[in-house]
Amino acid sequence: MPGIADGLYRVARLETAFRPRRWDFAEREAARIDAHWADALAEKPKMFDGAVLMLADVEIVTAPDGDILRGCFFETRFRNLLAWFDFGVPDGTAFNGFAMAALRGRDGAFLLGEMGAHTANAGQIYFPAGTPDRNDIFGDRVDLAASVSRELEEETGFAPEEAPPAPGWSVVVAERKIACIQERLSPLSAAEARARAEAFLAGDPDPELARIHIVRGPQDIDAARMPGFIQTFLRDAFVSQPAG
Repeated sequence: MPGIADGLYRVARLETAFRPRRWDFAEREAARIDAHWADALAEKPKMFDGAVLMLADVEIVTAPDGDILRGCFFETRFRNLLAWFDFGVPDGTAFNGFAMAALRGRDGAFLLGEMGAHTANAGQIYFPAGTPDRNDIFGDRVDLAASVSRELEEETGFAPEEAPPAPGWSVVVAERKIACIQERLSPLSAAEARARAEAFLAGDPDPELARIHIVRGPQDIDAARMPGFIQTFLRDAFVSQPAG
């Protein structure tokens, strides 16, 4: 099917390429973007205007061994992505596509991080994640599985082998975001995993996360601080595989 509509999809794998291109929005609005960034930096001076990847040409393709998410990433600066959102996503050709690690304890509960006060999304609660960058480019492809493993370890201290992935991906498309969510299964209980992750955060001089939250069921969903795509994923996950 061409393009992709808002909703939740389950796919067997991701096939994302790296294709450099010009972004008309960033070029057309450069002066306004620079002014917006100056204001944002004055409020949160620790934000970094690094190179990030945006996603375009997205589609779900049916294959004999399961559906595939395909798309092409291109590089831009973080200031352009931030302005794109704050200006109301005026360019409908691109998505903010990213991977997330849905860390799940052996008891079925999920662990989510609360973003620190110095971050762009301060106070919001979601899974370890990050906008893809140059570290995720391997030749002509972007490896979101590598991205999600890196973010999980950087934000919680769990190495990839300590929380291996469940098969497949859940893909939530909403408001020009494409969240590619991979469950990562820990042999620890959620409480044990939280204690370990928070000990890791306590030893980090500049942690991205302020604290770890446990979600054992729909009753623990924080509608005010969890993005809509996170709420969509959690409600679906607890229906298909309730916490034990």
